Amino acid sequence: MTSKKFKSTGSYVATDDLTLAVNAAVTLERPILIKGEPGTGKTQLAQEVAQSLGKPLFEWHIKSTTKAQQGLYEYDAVARLRDSQLGDDRVHDISNYIIRGKVWESFASDEQPVLLIDEIDKADIEFPNDLLQELDRMEFFVYETRELVRARHRPIIIITSNNEKELPDAFLRRCFFHYIKFPDQDTMRSIVDVHFPDLKKSLLAEALNTFYKVRDVPGLKKKPSTSELLDWIKLLLAEDIPLEALRAEGTRKIIPPLYGALLKNEQDVHLFEQLVFLDRRSDHPSGRS
Repeated sequence: MTSKKFKSTGSYVATDDLTLAVNAAVTLERPILIKGEPGTGKTQLAQEVAQSLGKPLFEWHIKSTTKAQQGLYEYDAVARLRDSQLGDDRVHDISNYIIRGKVWESFASDEQPVLLIDEIDKADIEFPNDLLQELDRMEFFVYETRELVRARHRPIIIITSNNEKELPDAFLRRCFFHYIKFPDQDTMRSIVDVHFPDLKKSLLAEALNTFYKVRDVPGLKKKPSTSELLDWIKLLLAEDIPLEALRAEGTRKIIPPLYGALLKNEQDVHLFEQLVFLDRRSDHPSGRS
């Protein structure tokens, strides 16, 4: 168990409740399950925890085709067959064809590591349950080599989910849960300040005002996230967009400049254009300017 406590880093602003949740999971020696909107920093959290605590990081990014066994190890029977046909002496030692997964790599670490299991809900519904025993006991058996692999140090396990599907109750019971709320304006101001410390306060205020107005538009298919706000501000600075262009949007009479950094599909752009058109008509019911 680590004696250091996780806290915000120079590149990551962690709220008090998130900091408390991470440190509680470390104390309890339980995986922490992190949920939240895309773009709220779930994946980056593991990187920042590793940096803050000075731990090595192992990242396992889950896909729809990922199987739990792949996190432990895989046996490359095809390579062994090919080598046997070529007369390679490696075939006599089956361990040459055992490929370690990220869980095994974290178990073998010389110091306590951080293990990220990213977007666990992308995999098959049975995926979390298939890992229960290994994550509980901190060991697993390699049948091909008849080897028992035990964790040298219990990893700090961070699991992320985008809520694409429900996770099994048995798995949830073993996790410490935390939902990352979307940052309020004060927290977002601190996040932006980390990335753009020299940004003028007037531009930041108008950019945040516009950003949250866009997020509040009812019916958006994909609300812009923190990462998209940072991209947008970077573009505003690069293109030297005047402050007045943002202030004009304050009454939602125009689409924000460089909106392609914020709105990511044609339905949302079309919805926003319709709302702007309706706003203009409400100001000029006769249709004349």
